[in-house]
Amino acid sequence: MKDSDRRSRPLVAERRAGNGSATRGRKPAKPATARGRKQAPRPARRRGNLVTRFLAGLIGFVWRVVWAVTWRAAAVVAAILGLATFYYVTTLPPLDELLDGRARGSVTMMDVDGQVFAWRGESFGGTITADTVSPHLKNAIIAVEDRRFYSHFGLSPRGIVGAIRSNMAAGRGAFQGAGGSTITQQVAKLLCLGVPFDPDEWASEAAYEADCRRGSVWRKLQELPYAFALEWSFSKDEILTIYMNRAFLGAGARGFEAAAQRYFGRSANEVSAPEAAMLAGLLVAPSYYAPTRNLERAQARANLVIGLMADQGYLTDYQIAEARAHPATLSESAQQRQGGYFADWIMSSAPSWLTRETTEDVLIRATFDPRIQTAAEEALAHVFETRVRAGSEAEAAIVVMSADGAVRAMVGGRENVIGGFNRAAQARRQTGSAFKPFVYAAALENGFQPFDMVEDAPLTLNIPGSGPWSPRNYNNEFSGMVTLTDALARSLNIPAVRVSEAMGREQVRNVANRFGLQSELADGPALALGSSESTLLEMTAAYAGILNGGSAVRPYGLTELRLLGDAEPLMGRAGGIGERVISEDSARSLTWMMHQVIENGTGGRARLSGWDVAGKTGTTQGARDAWFLGFTADYVTGVWMGYDDNSPLTGVTGGGLPASIWAETMTRVHRGLTPRPLPMDVPAEPQWEAPVSDGDPQDWYVPEADPQGWGDPWQPTPATPPAPATPPGDRGLGGAIEDTIRGILGGVMGN
Repeated sequence: MKDSDRRSRPLVAERRAGNGSATRGRKPAKPATARGRKQAPRPARRRGNLVTRFLAGLIGFVWRVVWAVTWRAAAVVAAILGLATFYYVTTLPPLDELLDGRARGSVTMMDVDGQVFAWRGESFGGTITADTVSPHLKNAIIAVEDRRFYSHFGLSPRGIVGAIRSNMAAGRGAFQGAGGSTITQQVAKLLCLGVPFDPDEWASEAAYEADCRRGSVWRKLQELPYAFALEWSFSKDEILTIYMNRAFLGAGARGFEAAAQRYFGRSANEVSAPEAAMLAGLLVAPSYYAPTRNLERAQARANLVIGLMADQGYLTDYQIAEARAHPATLSESAQQRQGGYFADWIMSSAPSWLTRETTEDVLIRATFDPRIQTAAEEALAHVFETRVRAGSEAEAAIVVMSADGAVRAMVGGRENVIGGFNRAAQARRQTGSAFKPFVYAAALENGFQPFDMVEDAPLTLNIPGSGPWSPRNYNNEFSGMVTLTDALARSLNIPAVRVSEAMGREQVRNVANRFGLQSELADGPALALGSSESTLLEMTAAYAGILNGGSAVRPYGLTELRLLGDAEPLMGRAGGIGERVISEDSARSLTWMMHQVIENGTGGRARLSGWDVAGKTGTTQGARDAWFLGFTADYVTGVWMGYDDNSPLTGVTGGGLPASIWAETMTRVHRGLTPRPLPMDVPAEPQWEAPVSDGDPQDWYVPEADPQGWGDPWQPTPATPPAPATPPGDRGLGGAIEDTIRGILGGVMGN
């Protein structure tokens, strides 16, 4: 038993608790199951009910799907954005090609003193850089437009979020109003994402720029790769340089250099802190805040910019106080705001490829005289303030020129509106009695003299196709036999018609046309009474032809035109005198007759103390137009007054308010000048002698006749011709011809 028992038991030592030698280095054995196998771990108890477990699973699934889609979409967008950015990087031109992006050039006009008085188009004052520009201007731009400009990568998420918050707080849509664009994004917009102006695609450059400035979400997305490309290709200062040269700043100024020169008469490299603040303040709304439009509003905006510069530490306390105590003001030339109508006329009359459609920067030297322009504007304002009822909508226009046609001043209306309707050069109105000097010019050119007689008596003409026509005088009275001078001075209508019919309407039209009245003149006898239309500019030029001795003039305002930077002019003009229309003797006689209009006739209100004045009034039928045109030895001035809708004036004739405006203008124009006599000949008054008669009563009457084919015989008219100073037989052939002409024309001229 014992041996068998020993064989069945293993020969190992028994394990004892605490026997460190037996168990050292070994892990304690795990208890075995009843069957000698390891026990399986028990599963964790699930928490929550079936619904919550389902929802949690669903959310997890959706999140995994969204995440998978999102990161894949983000990867696709990033790839597209990267490719677009790379494309723009490869297509961006060099920096110097991005600084002047105008599709058209500019026109700068200088007056007779060489000072700039007007700009047209978009002027580019020259390239400036972030390195050379005034530090105040650089800081003001960053303070207003993009305070994080030097720290972001072309996009400012904080700026976008702030803009959305501001828009929603103001009751606008999230993307309506403030856009949160960085300067880099604005440069992308100014560059129109690299798309050039195409006149075949856009109706105008303005339409092109409006399309470039669209603020839709899609447009914002398009700007991103271009902005990144700019950041990749250029330094921050180079991007700022592009912005400063391309930004529109009102009044036709493209870039800060042009704006600084236009508003302050100095370079953008030299502007002070107040001036820099005003320029930077224009960026939000250039036309609205332009100081030439409303200086006080521009100064208030500049004050806000000063505050932003102060908040960002760009100005010291002293500089802040100084800037607010002495806000920026306009330069003297910018304050004048003169010559708008004159500049518009130059732009419309000069070659379009050098003005309206120029792709170059053009410099024009003009005949414009700011002193005379001021005189005309002040005179017009004075008369309307003191002699016209408040609220009147009547308009007026003034032109002042020299005897050779050089236009010195032009007022196209009571309001100085650039691009507005120019009543001096564009309005064609009936001229009324202001046309009569050309009728008498034709008579003088045919040998008649200022003291020759014409009859002022009832007259009826049978007009083919219209019937009888009877001209009337303004006062409905008749004066009998009057001299040509008296008829013109008193602006009698019937004598003017008689003279015109005697000379022949074609000859009168020819004289008027050659003096510069180019519009189609009337065919009927009312031609003599100014039934035809003309502009004030044409009429003033025609009167200048009388002053200069009888030669036509073409009004001009341009004396030299050249491209900016070129020494040699492309074109120029030294004067506007053309061909002779009437003899100098006739012109001098006509000037004396027109002088009597002022001294003894309807133009008495146009007298100037110490000066010889010649002129003529004009009032059209129904008083729809009132004119006064006249001249001294130095200047010719024309004035028109009326309503734009052709309504009749109330109580206004050419000898009234227009003559007063003329006198106020010329009084101011002639201040400081030495009076000079008019170029006129004073005719000797004839010595009338008793007529020689052989007893035949017909010697005292003009025989019945129908010389013009009017259909009705002329009624015998008593005639009292003077005896010739010398016997007819001693006057030679010329005297005989003159007697014959006078006899034929006696019915009209009344001898």
